[in-house]
Amino acid sequence: MKKVVKFGGSSLASAEQFKKVGKIIKSDEDRKYVVPSAPGKRFSADTKVTDMLYKCYNEAEAGTDFSATLKQIKERYNEIIKGLKLELSLDEEFVTIENQFKAKAGSDYAASRGEYLNGIIMANYLGYEFIDAATVIFFNKDGEFDAETTQEILSAKLANIERAVIPGFYGARPDGRVKTFSRGGSDVTGSIVARAVSADLYENWTDVSGFLVADPRIIKDPAVITTITYKELRELAYMGASVLHEDAIFPVRKAGIPINIKNTNKPEDAGTMIVESTCKQSAYTITGIAGKKGFVSLNIEKDMMNSEIGFGRKVLEAFERHNISFEHMPSGIDTLTVFVHQPEFEGKEQQVLADIHRLTQPDHIDIESDLALIAVVGRGMKAVKGTAGRIFAALAHANVNVKMIDQGSSELNIIIGVQNKDFEAAIKAIYDIFVTIQL
Repeated sequence: MKKVVKFGGSSLASAEQFKKVGKIIKSDEDRKYVVPSAPGKRFSADTKVTDMLYKCYNEAEAGTDFSATLKQIKERYNEIIKGLKLELSLDEEFVTIENQFKAKAGSDYAASRGEYLNGIIMANYLGYEFIDAATVIFFNKDGEFDAETTQEILSAKLANIERAVIPGFYGARPDGRVKTFSRGGSDVTGSIVARAVSADLYENWTDVSGFLVADPRIIKDPAVITTITYKELRELAYMGASVLHEDAIFPVRKAGIPINIKNTNKPEDAGTMIVESTCKQSAYTITGIAGKKGFVSLNIEKDMMNSEIGFGRKVLEAFERHNISFEHMPSGIDTLTVFVHQPEFEGKEQQVLADIHRLTQPDHIDIESDLALIAVVGRGMKAVKGTAGRIFAALAHANVNVKMIDQGSSELNIIIGVQNKDFEAAIKAIYDIFVTIQL
């Protein structure tokens, strides 16, 4: 087998964590390609190296003395090098970084140095070849990831290299300038590398033992999801569940490569397998629950709305004119409700309302704020009768008033709207009815 392994910042925050990672990699000879993140927090009050780099570059850009912050960053890396007893010096690298900061090389360059330097240390520690991601991961002139050029060059590069370290999070534009993915983008790099080498498995190592059925800040010790499909993951990630960068699934999904979310601190745990499709049944009727607060609903009423061609398009045009995206749009015969993010809408509400009136001549518009949306996701729901009924019963028992329910034809997820104040109670009630009673 051929495995690509990506390790998150918490897994590489110190020399002790590096040793755990090294032991994991060396315990399986199939782990041939390693994608490291920048060092994360060593303890709760600590600062991530990426944030230190942003701060340092901001000081340089403002023309103030940034030497003290750069020294702190250097000390973080030297602490790791010393703890690993490596014969390695990053002095020349830091001279280059200092000069590039003075030359205003850009915040993307600054942020990328966290992964770049950690990659050098990792390659030295493992005895693997180091490959600068800027030479194999490419973006176009508009800053969009160039998947095909990357695939062609990266796969050719790695074809003759048995074991390598490729830093995560960044690549380069056509002119050579460094460009980063969004925060958490090392997950994406790992996926890109897995596709390039036609890996059998992409292991993503972090500080949790896989995806959880619900947010542990709301549910104490929630169950772990053993297997989840890409579609289910997309639904949960969209509604706020964040263990893996949501763009990380696309390269491996195309190639049919599964992802295994694993815990660096508990490598014996099976973690979560993310797959295209599976015959395995979920342990519960649902796979997971996720949600977000801070929505507004606009309920638009107009007699004979259903027979007016283009009505929905006109309503959405009013939001589009003000650069506001909608989340959900359930409708009835004479009513249509649009859910949007409250922070985006508040400053433009009167302009949007005026446009809806001009475009559609509604009979009435009603606005309700401070709402939350909850996604109940599961491939097993379509095979079980009464799922929606059980959700309603659980919410009623918890005295939660349902403001909206929307189910797609795929029967993969049910979206429920509740008031912000009922958000936690609603998630607990749904978790209890589907998971706790089965434990």
